[in-house]
Amino acid sequence: MKARVLIVEDVPELSDLVALYLSREGMETRVAESGEAAMSILQVRGPGEFHPDIIILDINLPGMDGFEFLHEYRKTGTSPVLIVSARDADEDVIAGLGYGADEFVTKPFSPRVLVARVRAMLRRVQDIPGQRDSGAVRFGQFSLDLEACIFRRREERIPLSAKEFAVLSFLVTNSGKPLSPETIYSAVWKNAYGDITAVAVYIQRLRKKIEEDPATPRHIETVHGMGYRFMLIPEEAGTP
Repeated sequence: MKARVLIVEDVPELSDLVALYLSREGMETRVAESGEAAMSILQVRGPGEFHPDIIILDINLPGMDGFEFLHEYRKTGTSPVLIVSARDADEDVIAGLGYGADEFVTKPFSPRVLVARVRAMLRRVQDIPGQRDSGAVRFGQFSLDLEACIFRRREERIPLSAKEFAVLSFLVTNSGKPLSPETIYSAVWKNAYGDITAVAVYIQRLRKKIEEDPATPRHIETVHGMGYRFMLIPEEAGTP
């Protein structure tokens, strides 16, 4: 099956160019010129429905901007999101990651490089650390199914983005070990060079989802001077 890409961009010349390059690589594309239009595409069920494997998202959009769209999408959607924007301030990059983006590319960019980024992101989704391990790991009221890539609180499924799942599964499969941000970044992002502050952003997002009090985490601990350590509380650990 072709990889499907949703391009959310209000400049037709740019969206058409990106769609052309992706199509040449055998990917199926759909273009939305606003956040509202993108939401409409994602909400279609039945004939004509389109479930993207990745979303390319501009920030400066008419009406609902890219951050607002991402905030709404992440309530239920888990596909990787690649932000493409002329806004390259640290605050914008951090905000994008905080809302749930997986990558951030600044304009102007080479279409060939963008296609390479998309392909790399798709490979990472298919190769999430721990994905091929069997069983589900339980901790507290949560269970993480490493084989089916499903995270639940009791019987309720909790949506995680592909990158959130990758970070959490890497921590869980290395529980008890202090892991540096560099180690986590290398394993999950599979990139020797990059902004490792993304790791801290994702740790905070995960803590908000699994800790009763994110300020005093029980599971994702900070090991001062070393990084982070995931703790399976002994009486809570187990595999069904």
